[in-house]
Order: sequence, then structure tokens, then C-alpha cells
Amino acid sequence: MRRGLARASFGHPGVLLRSSIFPAMQLSVSQAARDLLITRQTLHRILAGKAAITPDMALRLEKLCGISSKFWMDRQQGHELQQASEANRKVLARIPSRALPGSVLKDI
Repeated sequence: MRRGLARASFGHPGVLLRSSIFPAMQLSVSQAARDLLITRQTLHRILAGKAAITPDMALRLEKLCGISSKFWMDRQQGHELQQASEANRKVLARIPSRALPGSVLKDI
């Protein structure tokens, strides 16, 4: 299961929870919220893609379903980077790319 999840595109991680994880675990939103010790409102915002997976939530999700907190944070960051890239496409197209010397790349 993890291999398939890692290959998925960077949609909001809440969508993954709503569409795949909770149904596979036979968890209702109410039960998941109780288990995660958060309000249903908070969980609904995450599932709707209106609230981010925070480090705290990633740790809670890891405990609940066994998928690493790093996975959840990577998914959230990937989603945010994808959104930023789309929102800033015109600006980014105007910024020149400059080559960094290989000696510097080696040191970082």
C-alpha cells in the first residue's frame, strides 16, 4: 500500500485520507476525530483541503494509521509547492536561471 501512496500525485493529503485511508480503516469522520483527539470541524477542514497537515497532525496520523509522519509532511509540502508553482508561473518564467559552480554544490 505504501508504494502506491508514494507514487500518487501531490493533491491535498486530506483528500487521500478521505478517499482511501479512512474508508480502508472503516473509520467515520467522527470516530477518526475522536481517535486523533481533534474536533470534527478541524478534521473536516483537513479532509476538504482547507487546512494543512501540520507536523502535530502528521504525528497523530502516523500513530493512528501507521503511515509515517514524514510521508504526510512530504505530501503537504508537495501540494503547497505545486500550488505555489502554478500561482507564480508568470513570475518564475521571468527569473533567470544561473549556474552554481560545481565546487559549491559539492559542499552543500
